[in-house]
Amino acid sequence: MDSPILEPSLYTVKAVLILDNDGDRLYAKYYDDTYPTVKEQKAFEKNIFNKTHRTDSEIALLEGLTVVYKSNIDLFFYVIGSSHENELMLMAVLNCLFDSLSQMLRKNVERRALLENMEGLFLAVDEIVDGGVILESDPQQVVHRVALRGDDVSLTEQSVTQVLQSAKEQIKWSLLR
Repeated sequence: MDSPILEPSLYTVKAVLILDNDGDRLYAKYYDDTYPTVKEQKAFEKNIFNKTHRTDSEIALLEGLTVVYKSNIDLFFYVIGSSHENELMLMAVLNCLFDSLSQMLRKNVERRALLENMEGLFLAVDEIVDGGVILESDPQQVVHRVALRGDDVSLTEQSVTQVLQSAKEQIKWSLLR
């Protein structure tokens, strides 16, 4: 009657999904090979949407996975972990993602606004979760980091005079220190 003791792992998130109100994928990032093909992923997403779109709860156990979710206007946000994963950790990731997007989209978290700002969504998810490991759960930090990464313009997009001016400024500040 001994239950196996599971080793603690940093790999807590198996997937982050955002579906529209028809259950169609707007964003999906899978961090392991539980569903290796796109066909299996889409089938899982349809199944998860059908089980959750009419309920007001925030958590479900589906196909041996723990699913935490939230809906807003015409979007459904999902964070998926294994069946033994801490639901509060998964909910922290979900809330961080939703609150970060809410700040980035100026409280206008809906399908059209999200599609117009997909690069911000990609950056936010990458700041929150990397390879299934939770990196950040503070939406303020995520928004700040996304804003910093968005300000980085590649050298190919700058004119030569802008590059020289930037170099002069950096040299001036390094000499003043």
